[in-house]
Amino acid sequence: MNFTIELEQETDGSWIAEVPELRGALVYGQTRQEAIAKGQALALRVLAEQLERNEASSDLVHVTFSAA
Repeated sequence: MNFTIELEQETDGSWIAEVPELRGALVYGQTRQEAIAKGQALALRVLAEQLERNEASSDLVHVTFSAA
């Protein structure tokens, strides 16, 4: 499963990270790296919840992130 993290810098210098594959997955960070880390963590939380609820395939072997 591949996730893309789309990044945008705000006028105040903070960063927004969005994972478009997961509706509503949007986080803020003070730095680009913090926003990426928070985006990855959120995606993993959402995926874990989906697995617990049998809403996602339990045979996931590999998860990949790429920052765009």
